[in-house]
Amino acid sequence: MKRWLSLGVVVIVLAALSGCGKKQEMEELQPITMESLSTMSGSTLVAPETKISETKVPVVNAVVQANEALPLPPQGPYKPTGIEIQTALKNAGFYAGNIDGKIGPKSKQAIEDFQKANGLKVDGKVGPKTWEAMSRSSNAAAELTKR
Repeated sequence: MKRWLSLGVVVIVLAALSGCGKKQEMEELQPITMESLSTMSGSTLVAPETKISETKVPVVNAVVQANEALPLPPQGPYKPTGIEIQTALKNAGFYAGNIDGKIGPKSKQAIEDFQKANGLKVDGKVGPKTWEAMSRSSNAAAELTKR
């Protein structure tokens, strides 16, 4: 009986001691308020294990002067989005549907009509040559509507 009683006391003491440690941990994890932050000194704001590494980042002058050319896009064929294709076709007068980005039968027919009218290979696909012609035609049509 004494053995069970002493074992019970030991378990209660251990539980009480471990509970106090968790309470202390919880106090350390509490968010810092503006009031407590203003009372801290500068040396306590940075953890001692924090190391600040220097990384050199190349700086590119992104300001383009009025007489300079704009930077070129990445090399390779540009793949326009469905919205860009439909917008270009609409501006050029070949597409009357909704601009939703989905290249369906109406968009395909508009692409083929555009290709026929511009002497391009009629395949219903917007490759580099078709897109170049669409861009030119669309930009020209947009300029006329601005005037």
